[in-house]
Amino acid sequence: MDASLDNIDAVFLDLDGTIYLGGDLIQGAEAFLERCKTNGVQRYFLSNNSSKSVTQYLSKLHGLGLEATEEDVLLSTHDLLAWLQKNSITKTWLVGTEGMRSMLEAVGVETQSSDPQYVVLGYDTELTYDKIAQASRFMHAGVPLVASHPDMVCPSPDGGLPDVGAYLAMFKATTGVDPEHITGKPNAGMILHKIEALGLEPSRCAMVGDRLYTDMAMATRAGVVGVLVLSGEATMADVEALPQGAEQRPTVIVNSVDDLLR
Repeated sequence: MDASLDNIDAVFLDLDGTIYLGGDLIQGAEAFLERCKTNGVQRYFLSNNSSKSVTQYLSKLHGLGLEATEEDVLLSTHDLLAWLQKNSITKTWLVGTEGMRSMLEAVGVETQSSDPQYVVLGYDTELTYDKIAQASRFMHAGVPLVASHPDMVCPSPDGGLPDVGAYLAMFKATTGVDPEHITGKPNAGMILHKIEALGLEPSRCAMVGDRLYTDMAMATRAGVVGVLVLSGEATMADVEALPQGAEQRPTVIVNSVDDLLR
């Protein structure tokens, strides 16, 4: 497999660091999406970033001039909601944005319970000391923790910004508590449920992203082609430092999506 992605029926595209960086499209991203349409390759947007709701993601994509519908966007929040539902969890204390809160409360999950079953941690770009202090009190009292994804940093034009993984380190230092579960990438279910719903073969799908420990690890676990773009977090030095046979190793490496489907 090379950058032409021959025999690929669908691509699952990370957003931050892959399609856009901050408020700007990666150079060539729009033309790449047009090539997907021309070549009959289905494309879906997949993100661990739980700071925004689907509606907010669509607003950003449309604002950047990209076509997308609600069915095109898959978030770690969806995976988290499925896990909460599977475990009959309806009362939580959320450390997350209002966008994330709206997605939880829309399906009947309380997010400011005085008696939570779980502390839920998302990528909170609206973080306050009161939120983390109350979460710490609950965890000291024995309330378990679940996190939306493990990303340490969120890419930005000015360098990596603290993400859920960094918040987890803070809570670990404060309470000694590790999360009982972490949803989102690299869990294979994040992508496989959509592939199965589409009736596609995993080997004919590709995951395109900028992170080794989430995007590429999930690609390996799901049996899809892993395409690493060097427009976000990972570097060639990171790839070269991987041990032989590591699940984070990509199948294809390109500078950006501009190199794909040519």
